[in-house]
Amino acid sequence: MKYFITGGAGFIGSNMTDRLLSEPENEVVVYDNLVTGRMEFLEEALKNDRFTLIKGDTQDLPALTRAMKGCEFVFHFAANADVRMGCEHPRKDLEQNTIATYNVLEAMRANGIKRIGFSSTGSVYGEAEVIPTPENAPFPIQTSLYGASKLACEGLIAAYAEGFGFTAYIFRFVSILGERYTHGHVFDFIKKLNNDPTKLHVLGNGKQRKSYLYVKDCMEAILTVVRNTNEKVNIYNLGTDEYCEVNDSIGWITGKLGLTPTMEYEGGERGWIGDNPFIYLDTKKVRSLGWKPKYSISEGVVKTVEYLQANPWVFDRED
Repeated sequence: MKYFITGGAGFIGSNMTDRLLSEPENEVVVYDNLVTGRMEFLEEALKNDRFTLIKGDTQDLPALTRAMKGCEFVFHFAANADVRMGCEHPRKDLEQNTIATYNVLEAMRANGIKRIGFSSTGSVYGEAEVIPTPENAPFPIQTSLYGASKLACEGLIAAYAEGFGFTAYIFRFVSILGERYTHGHVFDFIKKLNNDPTKLHVLGNGKQRKSYLYVKDCMEAILTVVRNTNEKVNIYNLGTDEYCEVNDSIGWITGKLGLTPTMEYEGGERGWIGDNPFIYLDTKKVRSLGWKPKYSISEGVVKTVEYLQANPWVFDRED
């Protein structure tokens, strides 16, 4: 099958690129503007004659439409992933998430492509009243512009599935960790500790409860869903069956680094606007397909620390 991946030079997209290319029957076209994506993440893919890289922006509908020609399945991973700073640039979530998704859907329609896998987020549940949160939980008031923009994307995708006969796979992720991870609190903590190993500034009180998933487990979950379900709109939570406090993750990070920094907390229960103090998704639905993660949250954090220690160059550029 010939896959088209937006944001394919990014963290999740490049991991999916390598996973698909590991199967000899697949071809992959990556479409990325390389603003936050990194050529280093495509080093292995570029050696493969079944891989094509096209530099382009999802805001450019004509270019996106041309690039997608001949593909059979679209993974739409390109997005603004910055939840924390949403209120400082609210238009970015609209443009890079919602409008970009509209453009992807229109390019698919122009090319006769009917299947899309989309990276949504557990943030669409806002501060959920049902914990662990299932896919059919009632949606509360949205608490982040990022979550709101992703929910709008889900709505567009579902409407295109109904109106134009698409098959949609919508994945509501917890935070993803692992190789090529360059955005999020584990990354931020390690960067801070690299600069000053004697202290660590933490947004929030450290008691926020979060769930995480190792990136290779995430790839297998996505492919399990895509290859085993065919409803018009397939919505799946992806995560582990556990959660941890931010303080737990700090302990795993500092333990791996061999550090005992002084802790400095700021912000109380929420570190920033839209910081959900408790995220824990119900993943029974995806597990019913036979998938289960191979790595625990603590193992995912440690593997992420090992990757960042071995690849300090990733800190040289801000995403």
